[in-house]
Amino acid sequence: MKLDKIDIKILSQLQKNGRITNVELADLVNLSPSPCLMRVKKLQAEGFITGYSAQIDVSKLGQTLTIFTEVTLKHHQQNDFARFLTAVQKVDSVIECHLISGGYDYLVKFVTADINEYQTIMERMLELDIGIDKYFSFVVLKSPIVKSHLPLDVIFDK
Repeated sequence: MKLDKIDIKILSQLQKNGRITNVELADLVNLSPSPCLMRVKKLQAEGFITGYSAQIDVSKLGQTLTIFTEVTLKHHQQNDFARFLTAVQKVDSVIECHLISGGYDYLVKFVTADINEYQTIMERMLELDIGIDKYFSFVVLKSPIVKSHLPLDVIFDK
């Protein structure tokens, strides 16, 4: 499915407010409600919309700790990456994991209750022998900019 400008507008509006009514959405993207709903359903069916969820202000939850961890694997065969990912997917505190280029293999984002919980998680991961050669941790002190939406208008305005 190739996205057109209306599809991009629909996706842009939905990522800003997933609870918007179909009538409001249709009005914002200059469609009547029925065709708008058909497009939304098609975007869902094609996998462009993968779900809807609440955005939670982590700072309101009390004490939490966000840590970015650079992970370098010992070996770089396909099964080494698969073994690492299988283990990391089971860690609830991991909220993002990115395979990247550069001086290390993965950038992993953790949210934990405190540094002790993070340390316990990392020690457990090392004990599992999932191929970690070394890791470096960066504790987030403050997050002045956190966006939950993609700049679709900019990405697709080419």
